[in-house]
Amino acid sequence: MHFFGREDLLQRLQDLWGKKVSSLVTCRGRRRIGKSTLIEQFAKQSKARFIKIEGLKPESRTTKEDELDAFASQLSSQTTAESSRPADWLRAFIRLAKEIKPREKTVVLLDEVSWMAHGDSLFAATLKIAWDNHFKDHDRLILVVCGSVSAWIKENIIDNGAFYGRRSLDIVVPELPLSECVKFWGDALERVAVRDIADVLSVTGGVPRYLEELNPGLSAQENIRKMCFLPKAPLRVDFDEMFADVITRQPRFSSQVIRAIVNGPKSVTEIAKFLDVGKGGNITNALSQLVESGMVAADSGKNPETGADIRECRYRLSDNYSRFYLKYIEPAKGMIDSNAFHFDGLDRFAGWDSIMGLQFENLVLNNFRSLLAPLHLDNVMLTSASPYSRRGVSSGGREGVQVDLLLQTRMSMCIVEIKRKANIGREIIDEVRRKCRLVPKKRGVSLHTAIVYEGEIAPSVEADGYFDAVMPFRRLLGI
Repeated sequence: MHFFGREDLLQRLQDLWGKKVSSLVTCRGRRRIGKSTLIEQFAKQSKARFIKIEGLKPESRTTKEDELDAFASQLSSQTTAESSRPADWLRAFIRLAKEIKPREKTVVLLDEVSWMAHGDSLFAATLKIAWDNHFKDHDRLILVVCGSVSAWIKENIIDNGAFYGRRSLDIVVPELPLSECVKFWGDALERVAVRDIADVLSVTGGVPRYLEELNPGLSAQENIRKMCFLPKAPLRVDFDEMFADVITRQPRFSSQVIRAIVNGPKSVTEIAKFLDVGKGGNITNALSQLVESGMVAADSGKNPETGADIRECRYRLSDNYSRFYLKYIEPAKGMIDSNAFHFDGLDRFAGWDSIMGLQFENLVLNNFRSLLAPLHLDNVMLTSASPYSRRGVSSGGREGVQVDLLLQTRMSMCIVEIKRKANIGREIIDEVRRKCRLVPKKRGVSLHTAIVYEGEIAPSVEADGYFDAVMPFRRLLGI
């Protein structure tokens, strides 16, 4: 098992042992992000007893009784508890509580809890009763409720008034930062071209389970071929499984919403226009679930001219794998599954440079905090960090402008250009200079510029001194 990073999350969990009472923790995040592994690693570091019980994935005929059977079987295999099916969830939780020993550090993980709750609308209420009457008195217990269906956990536990004052910690597990992702290349890292690393990460993002499929001895093209374009390949099949697990209420409509933003961010109004539907609750609910799942980011930010919130935020498909799947794997899945797909190389895909530009942008946006130290903003309070765009108005002669990343503080702004291109020449200076001219700003606010790039940049770009910071992608990787 590869386990890298997560020191901040592990420390937050470790701090719970300092309490004199038990702790109830919620743990959320997209499928394959390493939630269960994080909790298991925490228990191992704590030298605590670890009990893991996972919900049974619901199928068409799965019942509450099936879930109770699975619960009892897993508990019995790890403890001295009997394996017979409990009559209901309260009795199941009481059986678990009886297996927790006084004064022994114990971590209990209820994994894929929304699956466990399948077929029982009172599951959350029963868990609350069990916590109050059977779990909370164990002073060395940390009970973790975990799942990929973040919307279920948020609605049934986090936003459920019955649990107010009971939760000690809510953890949302993000993608690994770039500096941790490169560790999956191991000793081969010093021999691998940065472009190969960028191409792999542009497909996988910082998702640990996908990176575990990496063979450091192969090229980026061969790794991507084996992960994506062979029958039953892990990234060939994971999208449908992830989507079914995460989007539970409006799977078909949510799929349409994702496809509306696959080529770039859009506002709710623009998504409604693209789908030719009314701007209303369906889109808002679908976007809320997609954001909770970790597949979509809501880039709101501040208006640089007024400092007020942007009137209408834009929604970005932040999950690199999902975009790559929709653009290149899904259209070919029939051929892939019949083993008839011929992989000629990445650059043979239609629109490859454009899509990989978006993928590269996502990598940087999802890791914008790694830019702060080089920009001397790590000790400054940011008021906004998001892409910025403003439509042009032909009647008023106002030009439109789009900024890859706009970092704002109370007294300064930094326009960050993100570029993936084989050769980057001096024209990039003119491009950013135009953006600086068009982005509005308040009086007294300083304006700075930076470029993050992958490719060959002309020496004259850095020598010119126009950019306050010129950062190769290698620097973000920490190599």
